[in-house]
Amino acid sequence: MRKVEDKINRALGREPVDLLLKNARLVNVVSGEIYRTSLAAVDGRIVGFGDYESHRTVDLNGSYLAPSFIDGHIHIESSMLTVTEFARAVVPLGTGAVIADPHEFANVLGMDGIRYVLEEREGLPLDVFVMLPSCVPATDLETSGARLSAYDLHLLVSEPRVVGVGEMMNYPGVLFGDKDILNKLHVGRNKQIDGHAPGLSGKALNAYVLAGPRSDHECIGLEEAREKLRLGMHIHLREGSSEKNMAALLPLISPQNSRNFSFVTDDRHPASLVSEGHIDNNVRIAIAGGVDPVTAIQIATINTARFYRLKNAGALLPRYWADMVVFDDLRDVRPRMVFKKGELVAENGKALFQPHDIDHTYIRGTMNVQWLYESTFAVPARGSRIRIIQMVPGQIVTRHIADDAKIVDGMAVSDTGRDIVKFAVIERHRAAKNAGLGFVRGFGIKKGALASSVAHDSHNLGVLGVNDADMLKAAIRVIELGGGQVVVADGQVLAELALPVAGLVSDQSLEHVSQRVRDLDQAAKDVGCTLPDPFAALSFLPLVPIPELRLTDKGLVDAKEFKLIDLFVN
Repeated sequence: MRKVEDKINRALGREPVDLLLKNARLVNVVSGEIYRTSLAAVDGRIVGFGDYESHRTVDLNGSYLAPSFIDGHIHIESSMLTVTEFARAVVPLGTGAVIADPHEFANVLGMDGIRYVLEEREGLPLDVFVMLPSCVPATDLETSGARLSAYDLHLLVSEPRVVGVGEMMNYPGVLFGDKDILNKLHVGRNKQIDGHAPGLSGKALNAYVLAGPRSDHECIGLEEAREKLRLGMHIHLREGSSEKNMAALLPLISPQNSRNFSFVTDDRHPASLVSEGHIDNNVRIAIAGGVDPVTAIQIATINTARFYRLKNAGALLPRYWADMVVFDDLRDVRPRMVFKKGELVAENGKALFQPHDIDHTYIRGTMNVQWLYESTFAVPARGSRIRIIQMVPGQIVTRHIADDAKIVDGMAVSDTGRDIVKFAVIERHRAAKNAGLGFVRGFGIKKGALASSVAHDSHNLGVLGVNDADMLKAAIRVIELGGGQVVVADGQVLAELALPVAGLVSDQSLEHVSQRVRDLDQAAKDVGCTLPDPFAALSFLPLVPIPELRLTDKGLVDAKEFKLIDLFVN
């Protein structure tokens, strides 16, 4: 590593630089311009622009050169990939950094889950900054594998790669002045605090912002985002696998306020990464939706870097890291070359680096389930009408509806003719006997069962099925895998994906996981499922902090009132 004096000499042109990218059309996200120049780098940092002698020269022949993209909020474990395999997936797409909230790992493994992410990111051409999970568990309406206090977060907040406290989902706790919740917000006071307040408005939103959260990624409507923006919240424009909110929010962006937006994916599954992309996809959607291309790239880079106070990142300026993407079409941004600290790490969609091997054997097994029977899934009829979780296409919010139950031999059962299917959430952390039972409309399945150990936020075992025998078979197979996702029909396993790392992540390659996900999606389609990403949809059904109706291992939850309610309508 050269001394500053030596870098100054090279910036002055007295000695050759390490790398010169010549004939570039530079996207300057600070000045908001595009102009022709050449970029010089030494020891992975940018030292200047213009003509330099160089040890290595790459002629870009007029291609565009921009900073690498930054994901402002993501749960890496939702990709079902290790951090190393996640890097293999997103670096070729132009991603140079992510703000990761290991909320899912922490809900299963506690502090070990956070440390795992901090350790696994070492040596990768991807900067992984961590927000400390603030809601473990998210609520007391479910059983999680761990519980983190403000004191626990305090132990890690000074870590250099920790940039703040993650999404505060328990907004009722904030509004009620819960001391532990407020103490967690206090931990992040000198860094950054992410919010999570779907639908919050008026005086309640005033109080929530007053308490400390400074961003929100849960806006699904224009007026909701406008109100939060007016209160100074940084708006995260989300385009995940199931949560597709960007199109509705793009009209809010203007030249006067664009600096207050960032792109995020939140939860991005491997099939989506392969077929659609990562933050590059957000950029393309924004430009197609009428956002100026330079503005879109600013939202993908410098805006996020400044909000999270990332040093020397998010722009191409002297002293900043030479984290760069090269692309050819300003209106259809598809990275052709990706540099990390001046080294070419991906080209033409392919990673040029090999992830280091990670030993996952120290992570304990997490599928600790009480013995199951077919009767575990039986729902004795205690009335003629039931509450039903109604899916909303393209969203993770649900609707709370009621309808007549189909009753057979005194039991409420699935009714495929009306697209009403049984759903169960079984506690899997402590071998408790908890099993919440309910019904869902919107999946369209006609036979069999789907089961998954990925079920936000506490990640208990979720099982959706037409009959109890197949539900039992699917649940047992997930347990045998040490965590995973399974499709069963007529007593046979049609497709499966093992997720032995915390029951959330595969220890296999991106290619392996992507193929297994495709197999699962096809098997779900074969049993009648009409949703494009059924396991993503399944994973959100227990997510209590999102309205309106949810199911956890403790039972049916009114997610607007934050209370348990009866499955049967009185």
